[in-house]
Amino acid sequence: MQQTSTFHASDHIKTSVGDAWRAAWDDGNVAALSEIVTADYERISTGSGKSSDLDGIQNEISEIRAAFPDLETVIDRILVDGDQAAIYWHTTGTFTEPLHDVPPTGTQVTTHGSNLLHLRDGLISREEATWDSGNLLADLGLKSLSAAFDGEDASVVENFSGNPSHEALKAFNKQFITGVTVVTTKDEDGKPRGLAVNSYNSVSLDPPLVLVCVQKTSSTYPAMFQAQHIGINIMSRNQRETLGVFASKSADKFADLEWHEGEHGSPLLDGSSASIEVEIKERFQALTHTVFIGRVRSADASEDEPMIYKAGQFFDSLDLTKLG
Repeated sequence: MQQTSTFHASDHIKTSVGDAWRAAWDDGNVAALSEIVTADYERISTGSGKSSDLDGIQNEISEIRAAFPDLETVIDRILVDGDQAAIYWHTTGTFTEPLHDVPPTGTQVTTHGSNLLHLRDGLISREEATWDSGNLLADLGLKSLSAAFDGEDASVVENFSGNPSHEALKAFNKQFITGVTVVTTKDEDGKPRGLAVNSYNSVSLDPPLVLVCVQKTSSTYPAMFQAQHIGINIMSRNQRETLGVFASKSADKFADLEWHEGEHGSPLLDGSSASIEVEIKERFQALTHTVFIGRVRSADASEDEPMIYKAGQFFDSLDLTKLG
């Protein structure tokens, strides 16, 4: 009789948890979760160590469902053993709306996870999850640089903490001499977009990889984030006015510029010292910026000397005279 009672309890837990899970994740009825958890319910992400209560997980589900409206979850298996249970699942959806500060890419993803449930009187009191929204973005190829999200208190050099002040770091950066690039792409309507970037680097020649860092507040950022290909144009000493256009608030920065399409449709600026077209391979979230790493698909260089940038000023690389 005891064994039969145990089987009935196990079946009840499987049914109630499965029904509430599908109602919340597939139908958006997050209130259903309140029927299967205790008042002191806690959810722990085993990856980040972050803890959230019922309100937190309900909000997370709503945010993810808003970003993936066609989300469909499949519970592969629920195992119950005494006062513990485990859920194994996978879900599929298309990233069509923003998730926090991450623009949509329009790509479909299938992600997997498992949750260990601690039960009390047939309800979930604690949940240990191997998966959160960060894992979802990682499965989409949108990984985060964990070091950029370390929570550290602001500090100054004088307190010997080893952490420089913003002023000290800016002073250091001003001493670094770089070239100037304009990174270009097309938005979802086919309109050319671009912004000036000096944080460009070659990663390797074999394979031919490069990276650029783009601030998330840039008006070009959403289009670039969604793009599969981008153009990177090294500004020549004769393109000071062109650079000014990309620093402006003009609604159509390409209206009075001469440009042509690369093999994969990226806008490439005529008169540049050099231009490459890049297929984006990785997008790493870094708090205020995103690091884009891409494989070079075409490259072209001219005889025009490049522009130089240092401490907010632009210079002619040929004779080092100041430009504008």
